[in-house]
Amino acid sequence: MKVKIVLASLIIAAAMLVTTAARASSFVLATGDTLHLDKVRMSLLTCAPGDEIYELFGHTAIRYVNADNGTDLVFNYGMFSFNTPHFVWRFVKGETDYQLGITNFDWFWPEYHRRGSEVYEQELNLTDEQKLSLLLALVDNYAPENRIYRYNFFYDNCTTRARDKIEEAVGAVVDYGEDFKPTTFRNIVHQFANGHEWSQLGMDICIGSQADAPIDAREAMFAPFYYKDFLDKAFYTGSTGARVKLAGAPHVIVTAAETAPQPWMPSPMLVFATLFALTAATCVIEWRMGRTLWGIDIILFGAAGLGGLVVAFLVLFSTHPATSPNYMLLFMHPAHLLLMPFYIYKEVKRRKSYYHLTNAVVIVLFFAFIFVIPQEFNGAILFLALSLLLRSVCYTLRTNCKKPTAA
Repeated sequence: MKVKIVLASLIIAAAMLVTTAARASSFVLATGDTLHLDKVRMSLLTCAPGDEIYELFGHTAIRYVNADNGTDLVFNYGMFSFNTPHFVWRFVKGETDYQLGITNFDWFWPEYHRRGSEVYEQELNLTDEQKLSLLLALVDNYAPENRIYRYNFFYDNCTTRARDKIEEAVGAVVDYGEDFKPTTFRNIVHQFANGHEWSQLGMDICIGSQADAPIDAREAMFAPFYYKDFLDKAFYTGSTGARVKLAGAPHVIVTAAETAPQPWMPSPMLVFATLFALTAATCVIEWRMGRTLWGIDIILFGAAGLGGLVVAFLVLFSTHPATSPNYMLLFMHPAHLLLMPFYIYKEVKRRKSYYHLTNAVVIVLFFAFIFVIPQEFNGAILFLALSLLLRSVCYTLRTNCKKPTAA
């Protein structure tokens, strides 16, 4: 019985190898390529960040060059289409599908040059057998039934896919060194969103406390430039027992074109600090007038409620990593929006509002324990929390310390 199982396993393995080899042969024929592996060069490409939110972290791809006939291709795990049905909805839910694409290098690099991004190359130090293994793996991954994968920003993206395929081809444990100070996903997000404050604010709102847990070197490799730096000091033990450097030093092969400067925009900190100042001024005016300017609460609490709907959806329904738990729900939550008719009615009638009292208590407790909450909060959004607190405190004091004016 055991013999039959072993034979069956060997037959299946052989069939898979033949299928993969056939796909590789088809690839070779389709590109007019010849596999003289000593003429083949494979390398990692790392593209510098751009200005769009989906470009902020850069990009990773694998380059295949055959000097025999000039074949120069890029295997790119970062392909996706905005035309996919329900793309935005699926993206919010964390169900975005990316795929492996094959592009001629001459079509690949101009996009990065035009947007002002340099491209770095690190040639992989592989034996002929390792080159073939990597090529077979990439070609097999390009098969229609294999090329699409469920994208995961932190754990399964264009960089982690390229890293994993390279490691599989090496066939040995890759040592990336131990010189790494633990960091967090949020710190890396901030590093690459530096100078793009509104994008950083949006990401800070969407990712929760899990993004503030310490991560190790391997988890940090989700970021293309982190993997580029780790690859530069990576070694593996070869078949002869010698220690082999996995890749050459990174060097620029595509320079960045000059791009127009980004138009000035007020920073989130300036906007939300100004909002807090206006809220405080409104409270002073209300106190002197003895009436409530409730229109500002529709705008302020309505915006916080809409933001809370997004955060609550990500916490409860999205499969994106690190979105739950999110302690921002303590002050930015859907109840602001859902219960608005009730507490605005109380404001219009100048009656006591237990909603405002409850909201004030919750936000006060939030700030009291903010240093023990395991989540880092964007400084700008804290001004929104202070504005909400100020409005609730002012209304509660006015309706308790001064006799309400008749409706």
